[in-house]
Amino acid sequence: MFDTILMANRGEIAARVFDTARRLGVQTVAVYSDADRGARHVARADKAVHIGGAAPADSYLRGDVIIQAALDAGAQAIHPGYGFLSENPDFVEAVEAAGLVFIGPSAKAIRAMGLKDAAKALMEKAGVPVVPGYHGADQDDALLAGEADKIGYPVLIKAVAGGGGKGMRLVEDPKDFADALASARGEAKTAFGNDAVLIEKFVQHPRHIELQVFGDGTNAVHLFERDCSLQRRHQKVIEEAPAPGMTDEMRAAMGEAAVRAAETIGYKGAGTVEFIVDGSDGLRADGFWFMEMNTRLQVEHPVTEAITGVDLVEWQLRVASGEALPARQEDLSISGHAFESRLYAEDVPKGFLPATGTLTHLAFPAGARADTGVRAGDEISPHYDPMIAKLITHGPTRDVALQQMSAALAGCEVAGTVTNLAFLGALARNPGFAMGEVDTGLIARHLDDLTHTADVRGDVIALAGLAALGLLADQERLSAVSLWAPLKRSVVLHHGGDEIQMRITSLSGDAHDVTVDGTEVQARRIAGRWQLNGRVAPKVAISGQSITVFEDYGIEFEAVDPLQRQADGGAVAGVIEAPMPGLVKLLNATAGMTVTKGDRLAVLEAMKMEHSLLAARDGVVAEVLVAQGDQVSAGAALVRLEDEDEAAA
Repeated sequence: MFDTILMANRGEIAARVFDTARRLGVQTVAVYSDADRGARHVARADKAVHIGGAAPADSYLRGDVIIQAALDAGAQAIHPGYGFLSENPDFVEAVEAAGLVFIGPSAKAIRAMGLKDAAKALMEKAGVPVVPGYHGADQDDALLAGEADKIGYPVLIKAVAGGGGKGMRLVEDPKDFADALASARGEAKTAFGNDAVLIEKFVQHPRHIELQVFGDGTNAVHLFERDCSLQRRHQKVIEEAPAPGMTDEMRAAMGEAAVRAAETIGYKGAGTVEFIVDGSDGLRADGFWFMEMNTRLQVEHPVTEAITGVDLVEWQLRVASGEALPARQEDLSISGHAFESRLYAEDVPKGFLPATGTLTHLAFPAGARADTGVRAGDEISPHYDPMIAKLITHGPTRDVALQQMSAALAGCEVAGTVTNLAFLGALARNPGFAMGEVDTGLIARHLDDLTHTADVRGDVIALAGLAALGLLADQERLSAVSLWAPLKRSVVLHHGGDEIQMRITSLSGDAHDVTVDGTEVQARRIAGRWQLNGRVAPKVAISGQSITVFEDYGIEFEAVDPLQRQADGGAVAGVIEAPMPGLVKLLNATAGMTVTKGDRLAVLEAMKMEHSLLAARDGVVAEVLVAQGDQVSAGAALVRLEDEDEAAA
């Protein structure tokens, strides 16, 4: 076993690898960028090395600097985590050339699976079923359109390099093929530096089921399946293991195919073989096809660990250090059921737009595993993926594990940024999902219900008002009442663009009456706990003027001084602003151009995704305030339309 390893990654995966390494008595070395100087993974390592600027290209993608850091720190091996350099065969070769061990597969194995078209051809030759499609080198537009016609619509256009849904477009009508092809190529070029695509038949009721495999370079085993069908824009949201409705016959067939795939390329370490499954008529042994292989540890590996009792990172370290496979196939079995939810900083009402912010409060519930790379006080940086944590629950049955997940999501406390907690909670409660009716289209079909925002109750508003005046704190108990009569005060809060006014009458330090929109709320402190109309009050976090009530996955209010209220300073319909920091990838607007509401005026590239910025109304472009290629901050004005009266003149 190694005595020291370096983690060539950041965030929750770095912290998670350090946990196992520490348990095995292995020393750890973290690397960090300017943005991660005080990050959680840095604090959890035995040593830490600064490797460059905040942008990944200046730090986590600098393989030569990372290798030198490992050598200087006395590490014998490098763990790549996932993302960044984890599937870069050139990095693997450089690591080995420096006399270090790469904790993962060989460069040859990574290359074999690195391009989807070549991987599919290899798997087809090995007898692994593949989806009907075109995987050829000829990328002529007309030829690709003709191949799509032969395959039959609907079809998927997919980038041959990379993953995560980037460079992927669903085309349901031949007339849309050309535009979709151009869009997919552009995104693929940006994300992977390769605009080649393949065309595949789109399975009408698809499920995404993947097999966890582990090899020692010669032999391999599988650790059963994970169902990753709950996806939004091809990004996984909630994963589970085992797959609902899985039969022994199909599990055996998929397991055999996955092991064959791993052994065909001499795979060493942890990997995942992903299959697309036809779920239109139950799961059948002849209804699954190879999609791709991820030659690394997956984000969702904890659900496999939960049902098998295997620490996959421990296996990685043991096999990389020269041990044989720790178990035979017959030694592995499934116990219970597990779920993983991906908690992100993202603005769901704004189309799941990635968000930034400083986490002023962060707490996870007992009873659930929380893999996280952040703590209260940490910043969600625009330079990296906005994941806050992964929540994992494990129970004896699927129903129990899902109920545990629902409770865990409700018990999460996050303040300082918007999150997808409410969306995840609604998904965990979805009746179809609860019954195991999962496919990749479930979220899209139920999106309105899953993103519906309920009205905020009066008692929650009242609690925020009390917090705004400091009346929930012990130090206010003596100052809440005047000498002659109950003290009456007004409070103004902002929530979701609305202004809320209320009157608070303080009877004593432990008793207040609150009037909100004509509704009376009695707040009483009994045995040290606040109650609102007899109901125990939820927890509250306060940071500056921001107040978060941990009810319904967290409701944020902004305290306002009534004497200093200003006119609405929100985005003007005539100004298109950057919703977050990013790169102006494309500008379609020019001064004097007439536009229609909904026209795409610009494309902002941020947090590894492209975001189209649309005209909020009909009008004429008055001026373009940025240039293509500019890096802009959140709220920066990009394009201004003429005022209504200006246009009329």
